[in-house]
Amino acid sequence: MALPLKHSTRGALFASCLLALSFSGTASASDAELQAIATAPSAARIAADIETLVGFGTRHTLSETQSQTRGIGAARRWIEDEFNRISTDCGGCLEVFTVGDTVSGDRIPEPTEVVNVVAVLRGTQDPNRYVMMSGDIDSRVSDPLNAESDSPGANDNASGMAGVLEAARVLSNYRFAGSIAFVGLSGEEQGLYGGAILAKHAIAHNWRIQAVINNDMIGNITGVNGVTNNSTANSTSNSTLQRRVHIWTRVINKLCIW
Repeated sequence: MALPLKHSTRGALFASCLLALSFSGTASASDAELQAIATAPSAARIAADIETLVGFGTRHTLSETQSQTRGIGAARRWIEDEFNRISTDCGGCLEVFTVGDTVSGDRIPEPTEVVNVVAVLRGTQDPNRYVMMSGDIDSRVSDPLNAESDSPGANDNASGMAGVLEAARVLSNYRFAGSIAFVGLSGEEQGLYGGAILAKHAIAHNWRIQAVINNDMIGNITGVNGVTNNSTANSTSNSTLQRRVHIWTRVINKLCIW
C-alpha cells in the first residue's frame, strides 16, 4: 500500500527536533547545524515505518501479543528492534528498554500487560534532566473493545510513532547536556495507561522532565472543516514553552520550504 507523505509531516518532525534541541541544553547551534537537522529527516524512511506499523493489521492494546506478524506485541517488539538498530548505528548511544505493568479498568475489562518502549540518549552534563519525545503505538476501530478487526492507524498514530523513530535517527548523531527519551506508548487509546505507567517509572527514577513533545497525527494539516494550516504549531503548555514554540516556528519557516 502506497502512503503519500506530505512535506508537512517532515516539517512537524523538524519542529519536534528543534524543540528537543531547545530544551536539552545543547550549545547554540550554528545555521549550518540547524540546516543539517532540517534536511536530515527522510520522507522515505518515515513512509516505510508507517507502512511497517500498518502491516501489523491491528495494534489494539488488547490484541495479539505472541504473533510475530500481527498485533500490539509484534509492533512493540519491532519498535524496540528499530531503536536497537539506531543505537548500533551511533555506537551504542541509546539505552533501550521497556516499561510495563498489568492493568485493568475502563476499556481494559481484563488484566492486560501494557508495555512502553523507551530509548534514552543520555545527557553528557545533566543526565537526569529529560526532554521526552513520544508517540502512541496502539490503534483501534470505533468500538474501543474490538481488538480483532483490522485497525491500520496510519494517521492515528503510526505517523507519530514513525516521527519518534526518525527523530531518534537524526538526533542520535548529536550529544546534548540533558537526556532525550524517545518513547513509544501503549494503551493510550484505551485511556492513557501507557503514559501513566511511564510517569510512575519517571518518578521512581527521579527523572526531572523539562518538557514532553508528543507526536500525534503529525503532518495532519487539513482539518475536517477543510481548512489547511501548515504554518503554526499547537502547544498545551505554560507561556515560556509557548514563546519557544513561536520562536522555533519562525526558524522553521526561515530555514525550510515545505
